[in-house]
Amino acid sequence: MSRPDQPAVAGLTDTIPTSEGVLPARLFFEAVEQSSVAISITDTRANILYANPAFERVTGYGVAEVVGRNESILSDRHTPSLVYETLWGRLRQLKPWSGVLVNRRKDGSRYLAELNIAPVLDGQGQLSHYLGMHRDVTEMHRLEQQVRNQKALIESVVDAEPVAIALLDEAGQVVLGNQAYKQLAGDMGGREPAREFLTALAESMGDALETARSTEQGFVDQEVQFDPGGGRAPRWFSCSGTWFKENDASADSFFEARKASYLVLVTKEVTEIRRQQEAMRMNALRALTAEGELVESMRETLAGAIYQMQGPVNMIAAATQLLARRRQGEADPLLNVLQEALDAGRQALQTLEDSMPEARDEPVAPVNINALLREVLGLSTRRLLAAGVVVDWQPAPVLPNVLGREGRLRGMFKQLVDNALDALDSATDGRREIRILTESRGDAVHVTIQDSGPGIPEHLRLRVFEPFVSTKGRSGRAGMGLPMVQEVVNQHAGLIEIDPGCHDGCRVRLQFPTAARRQDSN
Repeated sequence: MSRPDQPAVAGLTDTIPTSEGVLPARLFFEAVEQSSVAISITDTRANILYANPAFERVTGYGVAEVVGRNESILSDRHTPSLVYETLWGRLRQLKPWSGVLVNRRKDGSRYLAELNIAPVLDGQGQLSHYLGMHRDVTEMHRLEQQVRNQKALIESVVDAEPVAIALLDEAGQVVLGNQAYKQLAGDMGGREPAREFLTALAESMGDALETARSTEQGFVDQEVQFDPGGGRAPRWFSCSGTWFKENDASADSFFEARKASYLVLVTKEVTEIRRQQEAMRMNALRALTAEGELVESMRETLAGAIYQMQGPVNMIAAATQLLARRRQGEADPLLNVLQEALDAGRQALQTLEDSMPEARDEPVAPVNINALLREVLGLSTRRLLAAGVVVDWQPAPVLPNVLGREGRLRGMFKQLVDNALDALDSATDGRREIRILTESRGDAVHVTIQDSGPGIPEHLRLRVFEPFVSTKGRSGRAGMGLPMVQEVVNQHAGLIEIDPGCHDGCRVRLQFPTAARRQDSN
């Protein structure tokens, strides 16, 4: 039935044909009457002919108050005129319009109306009425704006932070980064800082990183090194991270909640602090290296003397045994002299062996080859500058650690750099360059040290690792440098070779298994 304040609607006893049969017209009327959306029907001049109860609840106007009046009674000056012009432009084209208007209720209060207006055409396709439906979205807009404001506030605070902050999804992709992070990405030549840091953290923290992720405990103040190469100094960063879970906002998780995991990575550059610490450490390292080189020099000298004496002593021992067999126990002054010489020689060898300084005992620990090579270049800076040598330093930005004795590895690389400098001292073409390259391939760390010196003759490329074999002729000393390098390489399960394909100077290639590989093999 019609409401007392609602004009009677003719034809409600009629039926409306559908694809499934016929439906009573009253059903459509009651559906509109009971709808929670404010619905009104107007003539072509926007004069209201019908309004449902929801219209009264939204606007405050009773049906009797609006029927016959124009829809403009709801208009408010806070809606720009351009919006109304666009609205009527669409309707004149007999096209529907949807949008948001600022409307005014009967009591004068404003609200946001999400409005849909559709032209109603008669049987001849001529405009006869307009159908309008709208709902109050003021509260929804307030909540959306509040979320936007909070997001803007958070982003402003995060952007103002002097540390780089990035939000990563489960796939490790950066979802959000502040200005400091974007600047850092630019400084790193297009490489994704978060990916580089996580790779370095995985190397330094090992299983602890996965444990921190699975337990959502995070990690704090984990330092990583990034080496940009190109002659630029390395940079150090202190990284902290926290994982959290967020409810999935997709439609699929409306009834069945799903959570997505994110990582907040906070990175603070500590390069300046590390440089100060590094300067103090390098001074101490120079003193320690000088002492170590003195000890190694003594070991080399004594090892050389032992090696040189061992030959004659062995010959005397052989001659003594041969003469003793011939004499078959008969007294022989020559045999006595030989035996005395042999005893004296063996005693001298024993004295030399007892005088050999013991190698410093070092624990086996993860070692960063990039850091060691940079230390070696720092220790050799004065000699490099004095000789006018250009160093082409090309480190891998992030290099896996190797398991080893740091001091022995440092001494080994120092020996190779010193050999390269010695070779450049005899260079004649005027080009004085040392190229050092590190890279990670598979489960191994590769190091290349190349100089532009005269190179090593092909027949000596294998023999240089033998004791007292030198490429320097009479002008240099035939020491134990490369044999000791070979010994250190062997101790670290590595490989070393003189590249036969290098015809421009000498190129030494070294390979060491990563710490992860050696730990797995053990």
